[in-house]
Amino acid sequence: MVRNPLTPEERERGERLGRLLREARGDRSMVEIAAAAGISAETLRKIETGRAPTPAFFTVAALAQVLGLSMDTLVGRCVPAAA
Repeated sequence: MVRNPLTPEERERGERLGRLLREARGDRSMVEIAAAAGISAETLRKIETGRAPTPAFFTVAALAQVLGLSMDTLVGRCVPAAA
């Protein structure tokens, strides 16, 4: 299956999500947070750097729970201001 290229807005949203997760992680290690969320550290690294700009909903939900973020906060901070 061929995946359609991401739009600039989708890439930008993924970068915003990555920044938000990095900020929320703070001094905690990537390995610690990834393990608690049930994902690999490499997956978390890709999300935080924007290389995986469209992670699965359940991955984002697990990270939000581990990091103490609400889904409302994630949506509010990741959606473009013009939306």
